[in-house]
Amino acid sequence: MSDVRTVVLVEGASDKSAVEALAERRGCDLAEEGVAVLAMGGATNIRAYIGRFGPDGGDLRLAGLCDAGEEEDFRRELERAGLGSDLRRSDMEELGFFVCEADLEDELIRALGTAEVEAVVDAEGELGSFRTLQRQPAWRGRDTHDQLRRFMGSGSGRKIRYSRLLVEALDLARVPRPLDLLLTHLRGSRTW
Repeated sequence: MSDVRTVVLVEGASDKSAVEALAERRGCDLAEEGVAVLAMGGATNIRAYIGRFGPDGGDLRLAGLCDAGEEEDFRRELERAGLGSDLRRSDMEELGFFVCEADLEDELIRALGTAEVEAVVDAEGELGSFRTLQRQPAWRGRDTHDQLRRFMGSGSGRKIRYSRLLVEALDLARVPRPLDLLLTHLRGSRTW
């Protein structure tokens, strides 16, 4: 961490995987740029990470990505660290913290469309497993978008694997807003 100047705080490993995949697609070597993306193991750990790397710790530049349901936790801890008061979402964005509606998988599925996501699932040889989920009583008749979100969240390591695969399948002109803004914030005046 001695070469790190910016720490990007994300909730989990799937978010980390997506951020790193998009940076690669845009030709950015995060490590070379002094950026470390850290999966916190859940949004409730934000206080410890801001304490360690923020103004009262390593005093590094901070940025982050969170789900809409965790926005208040992030807001409260940014304020507690002295990075603002009465922060609104736009204030958080100015600080480099961006919110996904409802989560990053939701954002990626909307950006790609369900047909394209199903094609990615098929290419991974898991379309049969997805169809099985669709036939389960609890998921039968539900929106395909919601079924895909559930599918991504089930199975060991599936969420992490698919976050990268979905980013790799994205048209770079259709990157979800929070992910796009985070990378734009990180690059500053760079052209990657």
